[in-house]
Amino acid sequence: MSTKKVGTQTAVLANPPSFAGHANVVGKKEGEGPLAETFDYIAEDDTFGESTWEKSESAMQKQALSLALDKAGQPASNLDWLFAGDLLNQCIGSSYAARGQGIPFFGLYGACSTMGEGLALASMTLDGGFGEWAGVVVSSHFCSAERQYRNPLEYGGQRTPTAQWTVTGSGAVVLAREGPGPYITHVTVGKIVDKGIKDANNMGAAMAPAACDTLEAHFQDTGRTPKDYDLIVTGDLGSLGSELLLELLRRDGIQMSNHADCGMLIFDPQTQDVHCGGSGCGCSASVLTGHFLNGMRAGRWQNILFCPTGALHSPTASFQGESIPGICHAIAISTKKGK
Repeated sequence: MSTKKVGTQTAVLANPPSFAGHANVVGKKEGEGPLAETFDYIAEDDTFGESTWEKSESAMQKQALSLALDKAGQPASNLDWLFAGDLLNQCIGSSYAARGQGIPFFGLYGACSTMGEGLALASMTLDGGFGEWAGVVVSSHFCSAERQYRNPLEYGGQRTPTAQWTVTGSGAVVLAREGPGPYITHVTVGKIVDKGIKDANNMGAAMAPAACDTLEAHFQDTGRTPKDYDLIVTGDLGSLGSELLLELLRRDGIQMSNHADCGMLIFDPQTQDVHCGGSGCGCSASVLTGHFLNGMRAGRWQNILFCPTGALHSPTASFQGESIPGICHAIAISTKKGK
């Protein structure tokens, strides 16, 4: 029996799905950063007209998905599947956003790697012939994340130098089984990697080993090298995590001079007090659906390896003295459908 799996962790898609539509919605602080022109909607009020931060997050998801569907020229009813996730307990940002839309729904949790997880599952589903259209939408909100993982904003807690700023944003894509591209050609599914980091305010250090592990698996499985890509984009390692990733790869004999990190791109470290950069599901999702996919459509890049990372911890586990497991998924995106 033939298989589309190569090596230990990678799927090669025989019928690469196309990005038919992609869109993002972000908060005021994100709209004041260097990528402002790449965002579809920038809110003047991070409540998005809602009474709670959690409802605000659901509102972002609904708006981002609606914009992506409009760009794809499709009604929500044409989606065969919806893959969605966020950082909140029981993924309520996503399930409440999907409520009433009548779309078959998969709720996902991969922390800040959730866009990668969603793209992997959606693209493999379409490549397998299980439908023609799939949506992927994820979100994070600074205020809801602070309340869940650290302290409510009213507490006024001090942030450590290694901390990152959770992005208020949502990114959505509509994938089509057929279309003009860009295309998802390969998916390398990450493994849980835990190097014993226990500092919940240093997620970059916790996630960098997972990013290294997945990248090395991708290169081993596919026979590719960093030079086969115009850019290799991590999700939100931030400045410290990015330094650690490059050092880990160097130790294993891999030089990567074409690395970019969404958490370092979305904010201006000189004028916006974000310490080590951005984080959250909405970080890599909004940068991918704006800056990178728009750049590919404009011919700026032809091949990108998108590698969002996630820290799979919780306040309960942290209080119990547990370390922080990391995950990273690699999604190869190309403007060409063939090999």
